[in-house]
Amino acid sequence: MAGITPDVTIVEVGPRDGLQNEKRIVPTEEKLALISLLCAANLPRLEITAFVSPKWVPQMADHEAILRETPPADGLIRSVLVPNERGALSALAIGVEELAVFTSASETFAHKNINCTITESIERFTPVAALARRCGVRLRGYVSCAVECPYEGPVAPRAVADVAGALAELGCIEISLADTIGRATPAGVDAMLSSVNGRLPPGRLACHFHDTFGHALDNVDVALGYGIRVFDSAIGGLGGCPYAPGAAGNLSTLPLVMHLESRGFSTGTDIATLQQAEEFAAGLRGKQP
Repeated sequence: MAGITPDVTIVEVGPRDGLQNEKRIVPTEEKLALISLLCAANLPRLEITAFVSPKWVPQMADHEAILRETPPADGLIRSVLVPNERGALSALAIGVEELAVFTSASETFAHKNINCTITESIERFTPVAALARRCGVRLRGYVSCAVECPYEGPVAPRAVADVAGALAELGCIEISLADTIGRATPAGVDAMLSSVNGRLPPGRLACHFHDTFGHALDNVDVALGYGIRVFDSAIGGLGGCPYAPGAAGNLSTLPLVMHLESRGFSTGTDIATLQQAEEFAAGLRGKQP
């Protein structure tokens, strides 16, 4: 094969997306221990918390402590999810490398998840984007229900392309396309990416698959075929969306890394330490509330 296979970047979302729906409130020190293992495994991008109201996501009530106690490091991008300008300001006051915003390709899901229309959500992110530019930090966007919605069923690929394009125009340097409920098949992912690819280059895109029905790695292969080289995963398969019935776990990080490397893609991760992190994550899930 001519040339060198490009590296694939893993965006580890376990500390935020993975833990947000756990029934037991995971103590701050356990979250920090997990983050420490993930850093030791050489994962370059960690979504560590969300600056959201504890009223809506109690698991993330310690967001300021998590960000303060996860120090910056060379080569590490700490990302936090923010729903609005207030959350962005709080995170930036502490110091962070990336802000993430989230909307949906489904109007029903947007109403149930963020209590507004898709258009209103983009407008809500405008001051967040301005802050990111002013402070010189990255801005990432999520598109939930990029293939199927738990309320509306299959989502039109063009709708996904329109939302992804709007986030790019807003200033998101990367847009993660999320199979929120894990129902996506390779055919559905192919149709969606074909549409989005007509709007944005693969270098601006990431994919976020759930493994609810066991299709995640097959869907990764489809995305690789489109030139996408950034994938979200959660250590130990933690996660699920509180507003998406049936959304079991995120694609687990270790199986993703093993799958990619078996196909000749380098991820730069320390497999032995990653295995320790997977075992630690399994322990977090196994504890009773």
